[in-house]
Amino acid sequence: MNCRIDTEPGARLRIDKWLWAARFFKTRSLAADAVEKGRVRIGGATVKPSKDVRVGDSVEIQIEQIVWQLEVLGICDVRGPASVAQTLYAETSEGREKRLAEQDRRRTYREPAASMHGRPTKRDRRVIDKLSGGD
Repeated sequence: MNCRIDTEPGARLRIDKWLWAARFFKTRSLAADAVEKGRVRIGGATVKPSKDVRVGDSVEIQIEQIVWQLEVLGICDVRGPASVAQTLYAETSEGREKRLAEQDRRRTYREPAASMHGRPTKRDRRVIDKLSGGD
């Protein structure tokens, strides 16, 4: 399984297949779902999974509230090692700053409800009611 990277300006590939090959998503179906839900944009416009991405296009990907702003440098239709996948794109400096700032914010400020799993217990409910001013 050898990945031949095509860097010619006319090279193109389906966006869902490119996202999978660039290792942003583990499976092609997860990549297609993200595209269908509007979490992937090419040139600022939402697209369908069958939309072709070309070398030089700007792609914006939202994964768990973290936004990646990329420029497509290469096309490869098979999924290769991570070292090869990283050569398919370049992150914009502005996008990198925003992404790192968001990751830092998420590391610093934890969501209070993140530690809770499932339904609140009777004790949790009493505390919630007390804090919210309920009876």
